[in-house]
Amino acid sequence: MTPGHRKDTDPVADIPPPRRRTLAEVKASGMTIEDCPIRDVVSGLAGKWSVLILLALDERPHRFGELRRAISDISQRMLTITLRDLQRDGLLTRTVHPTVPPSVEYALTGLGRSLVQAVMPLVGWADRHHGAIRDARQGFDRAGA
Repeated sequence: MTPGHRKDTDPVADIPPPRRRTLAEVKASGMTIEDCPIRDVVSGLAGKWSVLILLALDERPHRFGELRRAISDISQRMLTITLRDLQRDGLLTRTVHPTVPPSVEYALTGLGRSLVQAVMPLVGWADRHHGAIRDARQGFDRAGA
């Protein structure tokens, strides 16, 4: 178990991964673009801030200002919008503490923790291959393609 994870009951931990379907099976099922789980879920994570916020909250719950400092180049507006979207998707909770002034704390839900676990291999891949990707981009740009 990684730091920041509680051993409480996780409603998604015991769900087995689905069998990978072929494109032909997906088309034959009559699934529309709107029904496509990968498009629907990944579209919420495609923003440049979502994964960074999830990774910060994986360490421990954070207040708004702590998140803003942890991700120094995010604007207050974008942080607010992204937190709201992640909360809407059930990936984090927002708790208002009755202090003066009120303090608000954000924490991952069980669903959010399971997503972070799924994203960690991608984070590792990005760490290992970041230099190669940057080199490829520079080569492409120099070639004027």
